[in-house]
Amino acid sequence: MTKYSRQRECIREFLSERYDHPTAETVYINVKKDFPNISLGTVYRNLSLLTELGEIKKISTGIGPDRFDWNTSPHYHVLCTECGSVSDLKMENIDHINILAGNEFEGKIDGHITYFYGKCQKCLKKENG
Repeated sequence: MTKYSRQRECIREFLSERYDHPTAETVYINVKKDFPNISLGTVYRNLSLLTELGEIKKISTGIGPDRFDWNTSPHYHVLCTECGSVSDLKMENIDHINILAGNEFEGKIDGHITYFYGKCQKCLKKENG
């Protein structure tokens, strides 16, 4: 059992109200309002712990910094190649690709991570002026 922490609770609460998959820095800037002495390292450690506990998901996209998601249920994300935003994609589950991959792999497939890439609506509007 992990010891209760007001700072961790504040981080958890902040994430629970967000749907934009904030970075650790965004979490830090916002939690600092309630805890002026909190360090970025403390935010990172708490985000890591919350991820280990399965209370949040870390999204490592390879594009920019990691992001964090309060929604731990299986779902997909779209990454904007223009601004780097990460959005939830509401679509039918495609777990059957595990079976397809398993047909081509001599070991055992346990799961997959799928990201979709494109341009968000804001970036498309800017582009089309």
